[in-house]
Amino acid sequence: MLFPASISMKSLSLLCRTLGTMLHSGIAVHKAFDMASRKVGDSRCRAVLGEVTREILQGSDVSTALRDQPGYFPELFVDLVDVSEQSGAMPEVLKALGEHYDNMLRLRKAFLGQIAMPVFQLLFAIVIVAGLILILGLIGEAKGNGANDMLGWGLSGPSGAITFLSITLGSLAAIFAAYYVVAFTFQKQRVLDGLLLRIPVVGGCLRSFAIARFAWAYSLTAETGMPVRKALAASFRATGNGAFRGASDLVCQLIQQGEDLSSALRAADVFPEEFLQIVEVAESSGTVPESLARLSPEFEEQARRSLKTLAEVFGWLIWALVAGLIIFVIFSVFSSYVGMINEAGGF
Repeated sequence: MLFPASISMKSLSLLCRTLGTMLHSGIAVHKAFDMASRKVGDSRCRAVLGEVTREILQGSDVSTALRDQPGYFPELFVDLVDVSEQSGAMPEVLKALGEHYDNMLRLRKAFLGQIAMPVFQLLFAIVIVAGLILILGLIGEAKGNGANDMLGWGLSGPSGAITFLSITLGSLAAIFAAYYVVAFTFQKQRVLDGLLLRIPVVGGCLRSFAIARFAWAYSLTAETGMPVRKALAASFRATGNGAFRGASDLVCQLIQQGEDLSSALRAADVFPEEFLQIVEVAESSGTVPESLARLSPEFEEQARRSLKTLAEVFGWLIWALVAGLIIFVIFSVFSSYVGMINEAGGF
């Protein structure tokens, strides 16, 4: 496919902010979508928004027009547009969505910025080792000694360098590809994310992000008048975490059976006790959406700190890997030279 199958977060953020501002100023919905389509830089997004605009002009609801583009817009975005369209609060909801996606973009940029240097160093070390294999092999061939496997890995010359790069870079690419393939299937993502939640540092970061997104989404959906079960389902989807999304059906079922929200969330076994205590206190006063809306920035700040810690740990792990690779190469070369000296001396 030439264009991505779903809207990028950058385009979605721009769309939400643009629509929210235009609708707040009183511009008609179809005109707002038409003007927003001209602002986005992605040609696929412009084409989709053009189709949405045509459907709105033909009498469709905004949410119906968005759902007629399957898989392109996030479910949370479509759900909130649907409810806000009925309640008349679409400008406010779109502005809140724009701020949410802007925040996600900032966090992603910060994380990538923190790990960029360690990743570059790892790639640089791999290229240096490949260059060493190439140069030592060429030197051996120039002297007429044949393959010069100074590293003792059975790799020498251009073919050895290509093999080394294929193995190392191919392995890294395979790991990332396997993760995305697993994450693409919901049931597998649920198991994978459940395992990741149990890993120190990684689990804490993922849980903090999921809770921050859940709190923000539930406060927004509940305040728009969305039914509790639908609001909970949308909020669990907003976490982007398979383990949390997998708990959605259980929580909704318990709510339908008359359980309190705090009790239902506790049964999901994915929320920390301090969050459950906050929900329980807010529930007793009937201010759950308001409390979560007020505390949502604190949850986001906690997630930001967790992300920073994760990036630091990830960076140290990469540096340790680079250091281990360099040390291994040094000892391999040293062992090869010792072996050559022993052979020359008849030892």
